[in-house]
Amino acid sequence: MHAEFLLEEPSSEAFLAGLLPRVLPEGTTWNLHVFQGKTDLLKNLGSRLKAYKQWIPNGWRIVVLVDEDRQDCRNLKTKLEADARAAGFRTKTSTSASGASFTVLNRIAVEELEAWFFGDIVSLTTAFPGVPASLNTKAKFHDPDAIAGGTWEALEKVLQKAGHFVGGMPKIEVARTMGALIDPQRNTSRSFQVFIGGLTAL
Repeated sequence: MHAEFLLEEPSSEAFLAGLLPRVLPEGTTWNLHVFQGKTDLLKNLGSRLKAYKQWIPNGWRIVVLVDEDRQDCRNLKTKLEADARAAGFRTKTSTSASGASFTVLNRIAVEELEAWFFGDIVSLTTAFPGVPASLNTKAKFHDPDAIAGGTWEALEKVLQKAGHFVGGMPKIEVARTMGALIDPQRNTSRSFQVFIGGLTAL
C-alpha cells in the first residue's frame, strides 16, 4: 500500500516522519506533501483531489490532516468530505456504516497538533526533562483536546518553565522529537486515537 499525506505545515511533516514508520505495516510507502498553511490547503484541496482522481493507482490512499484551530470541527469536516466527494472519492467517514473500501481519510487534530503531545506525558517528559510527570493531573491538561488558549502556546510555556527553548519553541524540532517517541497505545488524546484508528482502517 502507498499513502499520500496532505498536510498544512512542516511541523506535521516532521511529526509524521517519526511516527509513520512505527505505526504503518512494513512495506507501506508514503509521501508527505506540505501546503503553505491551512488556508492554502483548504483552498487547493478540491483541485488536488480531482487531479489525483485522474491517475491514482489502485491500492493508493490519500490522508488529509489539518488542525482544528478553534474552528467549528463539524463545518471543517464537512468541507473536507465535500471536496473528496466532488472529486469522486469515497472517504472513511462516508463508508463507516457499510464497511466498504475507501480512498480518502480526512482527519482533524483538535485543536492543534501539539495537543497530541500532551496526550503522552511519558514521552513528553522523556524528551524534555523537567516537565512534571504529574502535568496531566492538572485540570487544564487533563483532556489534551480541550486545552484552552492555544495548544502550542501552552506547550511552549510548559517547556520554557522546564528550562527548554527560553528564546521561543521551535515547532518543527519539537514535532520531530515527539513523532519519534509518542506511544499510540498510551496517548490519551481522542483526536489522536481517531487518527490512528483511521490509519489502521487504511
